[in-house]
Amino acid sequence: MNRYQTILFDLDGTLLDSGEGVLTCARLALETLGKPLPSPQEMRSFIGPPLLDSFLRFGCSQEEARQAIEIYRDRYTTVGKFEAFVYPGMQQLLQQLQAEGCRLYVATSKPENTSVEILEHFGLAPYFRRIAGASADDRRSTKSQVLAYLLEEAAPLDRPLMVGDTVYDVVGSRAHDIGCVGVSWGYGIVPEMRDAGALAIVDTMDQLHAFIRGEEA
Repeated sequence: MNRYQTILFDLDGTLLDSGEGVLTCARLALETLGKPLPSPQEMRSFIGPPLLDSFLRFGCSQEEARQAIEIYRDRYTTVGKFEAFVYPGMQQLLQQLQAEGCRLYVATSKPENTSVEILEHFGLAPYFRRIAGASADDRRSTKSQVLAYLLEEAAPLDRPLMVGDTVYDVVGSRAHDIGCVGVSWGYGIVPEMRDAGALAIVDTMDQLHAFIRGEEA
């Protein structure tokens, strides 16, 4: 039997490399508002956190950030959401975990309806018992808020583990006493995840599978 039975996956940077769509839409929003574009490395931080936090961090006022989100979503919800690809080996891992009796969920700061559409488009939706995401009005946007929402519907969770690629996944899951394993193939900063208390950092699908099973990561 696996050490962890309920696996909560982040979406962007964990299940999918969605960088092209997210970054193209973020650049368009900043350019439209006349904001200077951050460096390519800095732009990577748009992938994962709530959009409002990201636009505020890069020089937008509260009102400008709201406008930026509208511009972003106008393109993302029609084109950008499909500018992505499933990380190699991820579908096979989900199949293995499901065959081993694991209960799989998604917990993402991306809007829930969009997340469902994306995962259906890439053929991953059937692996998950529930896809939980941000609310349309942004009242539920942080990872901790999304997890609280998921726990209301799915609790109690048997031996849960969060799998994510950023410090937000680690901090959000710890708020609910859920451990998090960080994946290095996404868009987060590995030392930040370690410092925030990630149980481990894995570099491959095989290492992630081994950690879930209770073997050496």
